[in-house]
Amino acid sequence: MDFDLTPVFQIGAVGFITAILHAILKQAGKEDIAHWATLVGFIIVLYMVSHYIGDLFSEVKRVFLFN
Repeated sequence: MDFDLTPVFQIGAVGFITAILHAILKQAGKEDIAHWATLVGFIIVLYMVSHYIGDLFSEVKRVFLFN
């Protein structure tokens, strides 16, 4: 079985970049913008996860022939 870890690294990278951006903006005194940046990062990750869950359900349908 071949597991593709690319989605895990992509989600981790978005989270890491979001955390750094939040910390930098908070230190600069722009807490409102930092919270918005965190919200945007969270929405991006939710979109990515929903895409992968859709792929998972399609694969389950294909495996069990629920066409």
